[in-house]
Amino acid sequence: MDGEGMPPEIPADVRDEYEELLPGSVDVLPDGELVRQLQRARSEQRPLRVKLGVDPTAPDIHLGHTVVLRKLAQFQAFGHTAVLIIGDYTAKVGDPSGRSKSRPRLSDEEINVNAATYVEQAAKVLDMDKAELVRNGDWLGPLRMNEVLNLTATVTVARMLERDDFSRRYLANEPVSMLEFMYPLLQGYDSVAVRADIELGGTDQKFNLLMGRTIMEAYGLTPQSILTVPLLVGTDGEQKMSKSYGNYIGVSESAEEMFGKVMSIPDSLMVTYWRLLTGAGKLEVQTVERRLAEGGYHPAEAKRDLAERLVTLYHSSGAATAARSHFDRVFKERDRPEIIPEASIPSEVIQNGSVWLPRLLTALGLASSNGEAKRLIEQGGVRLDDAVLQDASAELAAAELAGSVLQVGKRRFLRLI
Repeated sequence: MDGEGMPPEIPADVRDEYEELLPGSVDVLPDGELVRQLQRARSEQRPLRVKLGVDPTAPDIHLGHTVVLRKLAQFQAFGHTAVLIIGDYTAKVGDPSGRSKSRPRLSDEEINVNAATYVEQAAKVLDMDKAELVRNGDWLGPLRMNEVLNLTATVTVARMLERDDFSRRYLANEPVSMLEFMYPLLQGYDSVAVRADIELGGTDQKFNLLMGRTIMEAYGLTPQSILTVPLLVGTDGEQKMSKSYGNYIGVSESAEEMFGKVMSIPDSLMVTYWRLLTGAGKLEVQTVERRLAEGGYHPAEAKRDLAERLVTLYHSSGAATAARSHFDRVFKERDRPEIIPEASIPSEVIQNGSVWLPRLLTALGLASSNGEAKRLIEQGGVRLDDAVLQDASAELAAAELAGSVLQVGKRRFLRLI
């Protein structure tokens, strides 16, 4: 984490608040500003306005998204105002952060559907009754051309090309559209519109967050401070959590599915997940880490406790207990679930009396695409009546599949009828 000075004269209550907010952060900039803001807020009895902008580019959020939502909830717990901006307008532009090419543009209908589900899921972390929920289309949509020109005049092309993904694509003679240049400007203007004191974001958002400071200053406002949080590594232990990588844990997934996916993470990620996802305090996380290091806490048991904690957060304690029992019965005791859902073989996947397995898995919702289904099969992740299937090109006789149990991964079972 970038260092931040702590003047010795800072009151104890401000110091305590700062030290509770700091864990799990990466950048806190400018140096020393956040603690000064907390002190001013206390002395003026004015809550800070803490901004988080989210673009509804997909209908579901996963645990990776909740890292920054939990940081916002921490500020909210200290009495500060959580300003959640639904980027219905910026979603039309597409955030180029970390991209090697432009994002596809979404329709208004797609954005509105995604926004509704996003807010519903964010409410699992934030107290939405106390949050300020706004859409940036309310102020970006009405901007006139002269106002847009004034906004673009605040930043140079050279400054834009300081951004890694822009400069890399520019040097490689790959297209960078003017529309993409607009994104950091529009996100910065959001900070002007809501009069942000602090803006939160993932480490991939650092350029955009700093741009907000530049634009606020150009509009005569006190620039916001920024706080970034790490990008959560997914269940594969290698890449950031993402639906496109298939290494995600969705907040709306069933209790059993969520529990099982948490159990699949590498042991090396456990402490990070405790720190970033559970809302556990610093002392609790340190205790987990110490017990694991000393060998008094078996990693498998620690992972079960972690999974139960997360399922409790997004479902209930009862659902978490049941999911733990289900997992132990199916995997620890090597048994199938007591109740296996049933499904008919869709007629459209049957050709000449045979079924291509990847197409069947996709049609039954056991894989998101034929490509993902093929990878699962080739990696030994698909069983038919306990027999591992690894030939993704094989055709199976439809008449012989009735009554068979398909198993995908460790947790998904389906009886064919």
